[in-house]
Amino acid sequence: MKLGFLIYGSLDTLSGGYLYDRMLVDYLHAQGDTVEIISLPWRNYAAHLTDNFRFRLPQNLDILIQDELNHPSIIGANWGKHPYPVVSLVHHLRCSEHRPRWQNRFYRVVEKKYLQSVDGFIFNSLTTQRVVNSVAENSKPSIVAFPPTDRFGDAIAENEIIKRAQSEPLRILFVGNLIERKGLHTLLDALGQISNLSYRLDVVGSLDADPVYAKAMQEKAASLPSSVTFHSALENAPLTRLLRQAHILVVPSSYEGFGIVYLEGMGFGLPAIGTTAGAASEIITDGETGYLIQPNDSSTLASRLADLARDRGLLTRLSLEARRRYLRQPKWTETAEQIREFLLTICRR
Repeated sequence: MKLGFLIYGSLDTLSGGYLYDRMLVDYLHAQGDTVEIISLPWRNYAAHLTDNFRFRLPQNLDILIQDELNHPSIIGANWGKHPYPVVSLVHHLRCSEHRPRWQNRFYRVVEKKYLQSVDGFIFNSLTTQRVVNSVAENSKPSIVAFPPTDRFGDAIAENEIIKRAQSEPLRILFVGNLIERKGLHTLLDALGQISNLSYRLDVVGSLDADPVYAKAMQEKAASLPSSVTFHSALENAPLTRLLRQAHILVVPSSYEGFGIVYLEGMGFGLPAIGTTAGAASEIITDGETGYLIQPNDSSTLASRLADLARDRGLLTRLSLEARRRYLRQPKWTETAEQIREFLLTICRR
């Protein structure tokens, strides 16, 4: 196949969504397919909408995959004539995120128009599929293809997890770009409520996505009595070291379309704490492989962290169950093969 893959910015951007896109492109290349990366510049939503006056789809493709993140820029181009099918890869809808209702009503109108302009969908989770179906009243061909979660290789051994659970202090890991949606403020607020808890917090994620928020979080962390280290974004090797050292992964996002990071952490035996909003519940079983809290509920989060710090038997049990949950997840090669078969089917229609 000769495919196009439409994204904003660089395919090497360090985030879960771009990891999915990057590994899908790598898999298609490995199967002998040609993939042309079509990149539009990152700006703001209003500027992206103006792309509709000038951007046109490329020619001479068998199929075009669009990261749904690009939706404001390409509605006009999609409704124009093109000799091949267009498939949208949907990580999550913008109108699903936590923000004022009037803003989400606007985003919903724009995204609905975009979703109606494509010929099929790749969804990263059952939650994303349900949301898209409710917004677009979708009956188009689609596949639910869970993201790649095995980039770090095999899960670590149980005996390493058991030994680590007894070490002091409690090591907490946050992985996600420093934007409000990822919920670092909720974690820092929770830690501020546990004055007698000995811990270390490592924060891994870009400080450039929202510099104002990132600076506010660094100032908030400076007021905490225990150690908080900001690492910015990390490549695999240094991130692997932190995953091996940590006891628990906490990413209390206000919304996740899937949450690759939760499963990646589980491969290292890390119970995950996420929220009830979005698809985290497809990964985390509350009280078994981690905990689910309401968005912005720092009090409950503080209680869960205190329980795990005091009861290392509980931490061990959740850590081992997290590892088992990771081992049940399909391998990326299996998922990517299903995506490719789906794309071939769309091409033949």
